[in-house]
Amino acid sequence: MLAFRTRVPEKKEASMEVDTWSRMVTGPLAQYAQGFAGELARLGYTQRGMQKQFDLVAHLSRWLDEQGLRAQEFTGTTLTEYVHGRRDAGYRRFISERAPRVLIYLRQVGVVPEASAPDGPVEELLGRYQAYLAEERGVTAGTIACYQPCARRFLSERVTNGGLDLHELSGADVIQFVRRESRRVSVRSAQNMVVALRSVLRFLYVAGEAPARANVVPAVAGWKAAGLPRALPPDQVGRILNTCDRTTNVGRRNYAMLILLAHLGLRAGEATTLELDDLDWRRGELIIRGKGNRFERLPLPHAVGEAISDYLVHSRPQTDSRRVFLRARAPMADFISVGIVARAMEHACRRAGLPPVGTHWLRRSAGTQLLRSGASLQEVGQVLRHRDLHTTSLYAKADRLSLGELARPWPVSAA
Repeated sequence: MLAFRTRVPEKKEASMEVDTWSRMVTGPLAQYAQGFAGELARLGYTQRGMQKQFDLVAHLSRWLDEQGLRAQEFTGTTLTEYVHGRRDAGYRRFISERAPRVLIYLRQVGVVPEASAPDGPVEELLGRYQAYLAEERGVTAGTIACYQPCARRFLSERVTNGGLDLHELSGADVIQFVRRESRRVSVRSAQNMVVALRSVLRFLYVAGEAPARANVVPAVAGWKAAGLPRALPPDQVGRILNTCDRTTNVGRRNYAMLILLAHLGLRAGEATTLELDDLDWRRGELIIRGKGNRFERLPLPHAVGEAISDYLVHSRPQTDSRRVFLRARAPMADFISVGIVARAMEHACRRAGLPPVGTHWLRRSAGTQLLRSGASLQEVGQVLRHRDLHTTSLYAKADRLSLGELARPWPVSAA
């Protein structure tokens, strides 16, 4: 397997040494300033980015000193008090209660304990539910994350007088929740919601928290084969890919991600979880981490491999992370999310003069193009890694030439 040297991110030479950054900070955080500066440099922060971070650290450290607090006492509650005071003082930056980078660093080095789980009966039961899915049901972390929002909304509605009222849960309560939630989301989201709700209700029954109610969850009407697969014609796919500026770091990364989706039919989440060890350059293959924690091999086309190698050699930040695609801005060690892929697709569509569409359009475009090139439905299903051939059967509607041979001529009345 070939090894690639990844580039060091381009940035201005820092005019201030680490010791200079450290001298900016007085108070309880001063002893951790030098290590924090090194962490920022490792994450790819520019001089300007480090300046902003140390402005916050210096201000925070002075505030802790005025409150008579040590660094070890910088907890979530302390952060809330600090942010409120910063807002009242008229500051415009760093005024959200999201953990700042310095707090993340202090937790990493063990100065501050990790954030504890929120208190309350809902969060306690959600923690048990998460453990049940992971340990007893073997559910993947991604599926657990998808189930959690529905579980939290459902349980939050059952809170009465500071506790959870679940032993009197009726079928009417469940149906009312499904009807109310279904009105505000799409059909596909509603279908996913009822799957999550059944899982929650099964757990509540097994845990002895509620009567058996999973069987009363109604199904959401929706037919997979009701319409045509929403795909793009090949010329529009080419226009979208060509809008990526491959002379820039972001452009090389986005082009490599989108061409993976367009040529191999990957899902956006599969592109984000791709790792360096998944690329077998000698065999011309790559390993895909698909749905259900399945690992599958796919051939690596020349154009796709060329795009990925161009990104790895010239644009990927130097980091210990094994993920192929990383953030282009600090903190560069963080891997990208599905949202970043979706935004790359949206911007590419706009540059191509096309209405913005989701990343799944590229996957469906790959499937329809395979079919038009002569591949069978079974072969299309293998490339797209469908578990059920019925899922692939939707693509039969896209083969209009073959369907035209089945259409009988319209009867014409005699003149």
